[in-house]
Amino acid sequence: MHIGLLEDDPIQQVLLELWLRKSLHSVETFSAVGDMLTALKGGSFDILLLDWTLPDGNAGDVLRWVRQSLGWKLPIVVLTSHDDEQIVVDALQTGADDFMVKPAKQHELNARLLSASRRAMPDGLPVIRMGAYEIDVPRHRLLLDGTAVTLTQKEFDLSVYLFQNPAKLMSRDHLLDRIWGISSEVDSRTVDTHISRIRKKLRLDGKMGWKMLPVYGHGYRLERVDL
Repeated sequence: MHIGLLEDDPIQQVLLELWLRKSLHSVETFSAVGDMLTALKGGSFDILLLDWTLPDGNAGDVLRWVRQSLGWKLPIVVLTSHDDEQIVVDALQTGADDFMVKPAKQHELNARLLSASRRAMPDGLPVIRMGAYEIDVPRHRLLLDGTAVTLTQKEFDLSVYLFQNPAKLMSRDHLLDRIWGISSEVDSRTVDTHISRIRKKLRLDGKMGWKMLPVYGHGYRLERVDL
């Protein structure tokens, strides 16, 4: 998922971003309400994680803008510093899907984010966003930095599967089975050819944040690169 994180405490921001990236999410961080609202007007996220108290307002300002401008589809989870019932009530009444009391716990945080996403989109996330890459599975469309990339059906299927399983080592036989089917008569060279094509078309050389790595004798692994 592509997550918008609003947290003004630099230590908490770094820790939360680290946890989220370890769970293979892409993250954009903000330290002020105004900065996040500017980003929301020009981009999109799969979910928002908001600290309640900020230097220029509180999460309620973001919640009200999102619900009035974008509707109720975007899931939002709020973090509060104190177990204050009134803050929790305000957050939920203003449009939050869930809340957590600090200090957040890594596994609970991930579970709550996934739960909020499932409630918002019970049929699963139709769009995969990984940094500069956006894959709209139902519409068979892949965008790189906002520009559509022309792919064959198998190239698209392979790209979707790799982005759904980042950092995992995929053998050629496994990819043949998942993309072409176990009864297919194609061989492993077909995988190599398709990997080479999507590496070039999707610029998976690390410059766009993701890199396709060949693992000698095994297969391939798609890895995130810190820019």
